[in-house]
Amino acid sequence: MHSPRGLTTVLAILMTIGLGLLAGARQDSTLPRAFIDGEGPGWKALTGDDFTMVNGDPDTWSWQGGFVRCTGQPVGVSKSKKPFTNFELVAQWRHLKSAGNSGIFIWAPESGMEGIKPGQLPKGGIEVQVLDHGYAENFEKKNGKKADWFTTHGDVFPVGTSKMRPFEPKSANGTRSFPRKSLSKGVNEWNHYYIRAINGEVRLWVNGEEVSGGDQCQPATGFLCLESEGSAVEFKDIRIRELP
Repeated sequence: MHSPRGLTTVLAILMTIGLGLLAGARQDSTLPRAFIDGEGPGWKALTGDDFTMVNGDPDTWSWQGGFVRCTGQPVGVSKSKKPFTNFELVAQWRHLKSAGNSGIFIWAPESGMEGIKPGQLPKGGIEVQVLDHGYAENFEKKNGKKADWFTTHGDVFPVGTSKMRPFEPKSANGTRSFPRKSLSKGVNEWNHYYIRAINGEVRLWVNGEEVSGGDQCQPATGFLCLESEGSAVEFKDIRIRELP
C-alpha cells in the first residue's frame, strides 16, 4: 500500500503533466487573427472618379483605377466628392522616400476646405497619420531624444476646429491617440489600414491589428481626404462600406 505522502506526490506530478498538455493544446488551437480586406457585401472600390483635387497642381495626384500616386507637392489634399458618416474603410499605402509624411482625413467639414490655398491643409477633420519611420529617426538625431508628440505607427488626432477624445495611450500633450503596438512597415513597403468610423468613434487597425482611435468626434460626418505633405506617396485598393 502506498503511503499518503507518496500518493500526494504522484497526484502532483500527474497534475503538472496535465496542465502542461492543456497549455500546449491551447497554443496549438490559437485562432487566426481577423483581417478586413474590403471584399464582400456592401463594399465599394474608390477610384479617381470618387475624388476631386482641392488645392494641388494638375500633376499632384495621378490616378489609375484604384491606384494613386501623389508627388507630395504642393502641400494640400484631394477630397471625396461626397461626404460620409458611418463607414468602414480599407486602404494600402507606401512612402517612396524616407521620412515621408501623409495622412487620411475622415469627417473633414466642407467649411474647413473653403478657400485653402496650395501649401495649406484642411482646417478640420480627424487625421489618421501616414508617416514613414525616417521622420522619427531624423527627429531623434536632431534632438537627441525620442519624440513624445508623434509616432510613425498610426497616430489618430483631431485637426483644426474638429474635436476628439483620444484613446490611450496618448501623446504627452494629450491630443493624439498613440498606437498600442508598433506595426508599420518601412519605406517602399506596403502597409494596410482598416478604419472603422461609427457614431463619432474612430478606430484604426494597422496591418491587421487594432492600435489607436478616439471617440466623441465632432463633427462626425464629412469628407474623406488624401493628404499631400511634401513627399511622394502611393495609395491603392481604397475601399469603403457605408453603415447605418
